[in-house]
Amino acid sequence: MINHPVGRPAQPGPDATAPPPAADPRPAAPRAAGPGGAVRVGGAVPPALPARPARILVLLAAFVCAACGLVYELELVALGGYLLGDSVTQTSVVLSVMVFAMGVGSLLAKGLTRRPATSFALVEYALSLVGGLSALALYCGWSWLHRPQATAVLLIATTVLIGLLIGAEIPLLMTLIQRIRREHAGRAVADLFAADYVGALIGGLAFPFVLLPALGQAAGALVTGAVNAVAGAVVVLWLFRSEPTPRTRLLLWTGCGLVLAVLALAAACTGAIERAARHALYGGPIRFAAQSRYQEIVLTGDGPDASRVPAQRTPPPLELFLDGRLAVCGADEYREHEALVRPALAAGPSGRVLVLGGDGLALREVLRHPSVRSVLVVERDPALPALARRDAAYAALTEHAWDDSRVRLVTAEPMGWLRGSGGQFDVIVSDLDGEASGGRYRSAEFYGLAARRLAPEGRLAVRGGAPQGDLWTAAAGLAAVGLDTVPYQGGTPGGGPAEGCGRPTPAEAFLLAARRPPTLGLAADAPAPRSLTVPALRATAVRLSAARPDPLPGPHTLLGP
Repeated sequence: MINHPVGRPAQPGPDATAPPPAADPRPAAPRAAGPGGAVRVGGAVPPALPARPARILVLLAAFVCAACGLVYELELVALGGYLLGDSVTQTSVVLSVMVFAMGVGSLLAKGLTRRPATSFALVEYALSLVGGLSALALYCGWSWLHRPQATAVLLIATTVLIGLLIGAEIPLLMTLIQRIRREHAGRAVADLFAADYVGALIGGLAFPFVLLPALGQAAGALVTGAVNAVAGAVVVLWLFRSEPTPRTRLLLWTGCGLVLAVLALAAACTGAIERAARHALYGGPIRFAAQSRYQEIVLTGDGPDASRVPAQRTPPPLELFLDGRLAVCGADEYREHEALVRPALAAGPSGRVLVLGGDGLALREVLRHPSVRSVLVVERDPALPALARRDAAYAALTEHAWDDSRVRLVTAEPMGWLRGSGGQFDVIVSDLDGEASGGRYRSAEFYGLAARRLAPEGRLAVRGGAPQGDLWTAAAGLAAVGLDTVPYQGGTPGGGPAEGCGRPTPAEAFLLAARRPPTLGLAADAPAPRSLTVPALRATAVRLSAARPDPLPGPHTLLGP
């Protein structure tokens, strides 16, 4: 049954037709007076406020619930890409499974509309717990299970459960609105969806700009869950408090308190849980851990100058993890950074240098060349250069490169910055992960923007990837923008044991590109590198060039595979 207050009857919608006369000869049931003189029609329960403010309050609840629901959805998308990699796949899986589960949840909500207020409260309490605890649960599962398949199953199961609960909200809210004031269904749906969509907008903007940088994923999800629980309690335990019996109302109050208590306890334990999970995942002492707006940054190890490590023990090397991937191994990072930077600065003028990527290690190698007059570093995440300044061991690893007067830092997304107006450079060094951000930093579009910033005799040095994988796709992308390339490897050709990070020396290859075929060499006025010699560099170039496919595979593009 649908409620309406006593007084002028609700007007039918423009498409409504007059109902046929009643044929039931039985006398009509008496109407029972509700609180404040409102009348219960057919046993339905009126709200505790007049129709207009009650309706606004329900629409406000829809707004809040939509904002919380989108935060949960974005959190699962971010966690899927962060924990399992391949962000495009994880985004597609989470969104498609979520939408499907929402449809199923809407169908299942048909059985809950007999007592919509009580059912809405229970749905919100369950959603608060599942959504609020989802980030911690998934992170712990990923840290301790050590099986990507198990993490993927847990992610999908969480997505299904959250989707079912979100899908049940709209039918229940629609029933509550119609119980406040009977009106044309089209108008009620329009108002409810407007509140829902605006709430989704606020939630979608709050996640990357407020919750993630200020609280992180775990605490942000817990706060969202608490807001969700309060929204459900306000609608039921105050606005529609006449629907549940006194005993049910007491149970609902108790349930709300328990949900908030569980979320508060989880928030209090979040730091300890994250430390234990990170220790299980990364091992060794954790020097620094933070969730920036863009990525999780974790620095582990002691470094060679850690005074608290006994002299008879070899201290664990510094390791920098970005979103769970090992980005820097302090024991042997010099191999790859020397290989990336040194040949590029030996092949021509090198007064003006652009470094894309701000961990400070490629910058260190650039600054070892006396011919360098200025270095511009473009890094999107200000937390990464800040780490090199605040941590003594990491600053020592970079040889305090950020304190050099020749260095200027620009905080910007590298590809977007390249599109802007600016000067040209003698050398551009791209120390960016080619697999990050959907592969944009190994696309032909990225290489084309970088080529526009090269001086006539300029060189571009990039990470090419594995010789049996992305190397030749990267070479094709550079060729597509008019640059000649030479492939090479650094360190020990063919790979060898790392000095302290427990993994083999990566078989990564590099590409040196210019408008004319570049020549591999090393600068005579710079200190000799630890892992490179000119004969070894040229030998790897000959070996890799002999394996060059003809024709090259198609270049990677932003719209292509």
